[in-house]
Amino acid sequence: MTFNLDEFLPYRLNIAATLISRRFAALHQDESGLSIPEWRVMAHLANEGAVSVRDIHKRVNLDKSIVSRAASRLEGAGLLRKSAHKGDRRLISLELTTEGRRLMQRLGRIADAFQAEIRAELGKDAAGFEAGLDRLIARSASGGQP
Repeated sequence: MTFNLDEFLPYRLNIAATLISRRFAALHQDESGLSIPEWRVMAHLANEGAVSVRDIHKRVNLDKSIVSRAASRLEGAGLLRKSAHKGDRRLISLELTTEGRRLMQRLGRIADAFQAEIRAELGKDAAGFEAGLDRLIARSASGGQP
């Protein structure tokens, strides 16, 4: 058997994720001007409320420095605020401002429509594809243990 990168599933998943992320970015950037890392930080805060950079880093799979830079830009734009973390004074807590929450409500509608579009493209395979992704993510998150 000869290795073929174009048939290597991890490579193909990465390519698909990058291309789909760029498609979505083109949609939400028209509304918000947010970069992909900024969108991910905002989306996480919209779901979780006030959390630390460390928590976001773990959840959205971005380097801490990228999360920190995105948070600083978002703070400068008035979309989030930083404060001392309630549980650990060494950490900074991030949360959306009222303006940030309003923006995420608009972007949430765009995200929902885009997700419906992706599911439509997958057709009858959508549910199985999503179930497979859930298994891959769960297994990878647990260090590959069953």
